[in-house]
Amino acid sequence: MQRRNFMTLLASAATALPFVARAQQAAIPTVGILSGLPSSYITSRMPPFRQGLNESGYIEGRNVAIEYRLAEGHNDRLPSLVADLVDH
Repeated sequence: MQRRNFMTLLASAATALPFVARAQQAAIPTVGILSGLPSSYITSRMPPFRQGLNESGYIEGRNVAIEYRLAEGHNDRLPSLVADLVDH
């Protein structure tokens, strides 16, 4: 009988664990960067953007995520990049 109780407890804990884990994770805001320009152009302009975020209390990787989708001059790729950014 003790084994059955133990197995029931173990199964209950295993079932509840994913819900507890999800409930404890706080949502991190995400900023999406979408551009048809070359990555070198975007990279050179990111430091002031990050500084502005930092001054507002947001630190990339800590409490804000930045997702990049760059078409690298292939503007025909922009619609699929937008869809990917929205889905992520």
